[in-house]
Amino acid sequence: MFSHVMVGANDIEESKTFYDAILATLGVPPGFIDDKGRVFYITQAGIFAISKPINGEPATFANGGTIGFAANSPEQADAWHAAGLANGGSTCEDAPGVREGGAKLYLAYLRDPAGNKICALHNMQADA
Repeated sequence: MFSHVMVGANDIEESKTFYDAILATLGVPPGFIDDKGRVFYITQAGIFAISKPINGEPATFANGGTIGFAANSPEQADAWHAAGLANGGSTCEDAPGVREGGAKLYLAYLRDPAGNKICALHNMQADA
């Protein structure tokens, strides 16, 4: 359904370091910086990108918005979360763990260095 997701950042290098670390835990190679200073992570499943806002204003996060990354296991989601904390992210929401509300999901939430809310999600029902 989605071709790509792009988030804003005020410090591209800081954000690249953060996303290189967390996405590596999901098997994604380091991002590359294009000639406009944007960072791209290209996979078979889609593209994730980081950019300074083109209007020149500071990047801000979406209140109520979350970008979710698929994890293959709870352990992979935990590694993603730990890599984020070690590379400038901060925890938000509840601690990583199982949530049930129609589906049994393992979730780990972070705020990236620019304040964007992101999540690693493993659908535990797919394991059954």
